[in-house]
Amino acid sequence: MFPADLPLYFCGIPFRAHQVGRKLQWLLERGEIKQLIGGVYVDVRVPETISLRADALHLVVPPGATVCGRAAAWLHGIDSTALAPEPFRPEWTFAERPSAEIQGLRVTTPAATAIELATHLPRPFALSAVDGLLHAGMPMTDLMTAAAAYFAEHSTSQAAQLLRIADGRAESPGESWLRLRLFDARFPRPELQVPIEGNGRMYRLDLGYPNLPVDGRRLGLEYDSDQWHSSTKQQLKDETRRTELDALGWHIISIRRTDLWGSYPARELAVGGFLCQEPRLPRRW
Repeated sequence: MFPADLPLYFCGIPFRAHQVGRKLQWLLERGEIKQLIGGVYVDVRVPETISLRADALHLVVPPGATVCGRAAAWLHGIDSTALAPEPFRPEWTFAERPSAEIQGLRVTTPAATAIELATHLPRPFALSAVDGLLHAGMPMTDLMTAAAAYFAEHSTSQAAQLLRIADGRAESPGESWLRLRLFDARFPRPELQVPIEGNGRMYRLDLGYPNLPVDGRRLGLEYDSDQWHSSTKQQLKDETRRTELDALGWHIISIRRTDLWGSYPARELAVGGFLCQEPRLPRRW
């Protein structure tokens, strides 16, 4: 039973749409609740922990089932932005799968989850999901061992290709998507989290080519998310940082989310222009 003196959506636990009835849309429009996964909601003030995610899945996953797919990655700690452009429907199976237990739920192992998502998700989300699992602590050796049972050494399948370029150093889905753009354009493999020392401090670039100087200058790429790079103060700070890096011999190309989606190849042409390489076009996604 819920406390009688508290509305359901303030109790700090996930709930399903029918539990608030006709108030659902009103609460969403007021910004008082958010959708965690398809059909499951929670008060926006509740921190999104693994325990909260498990509580949400307990509402929809049948007893004895194994959580798999995007829901498994989410339960392993991956941000939902890396998995889909909108709240996803949880998936489960009663088939035998390599699994572990998290908060009372059976869930496919990180490696099994990574292979499933690399196979079935659209390519950008497939890569950001696998990168996210590696970043969260899945050993690369576990992933490679599991992949060997699924793919031939030189397989050209989507999953096999993405697993070869997966990298746990990516710190956000945007960085993964940007890296995939560079691979699709057939540019050299970039370095991740590139350190640059100068001006009495240490800088770090999301992606870069420290070993490919052109006329004494090097190329760096930064993914500027809307969350951390939209205000006037943040943009002035970014501009100052790029000016300092320019003085250290680095040409910085900033990338926003809108640059990563759609068919216009402006960023590929900019990278190719600096590296003196013709990108493969058209863009693939």
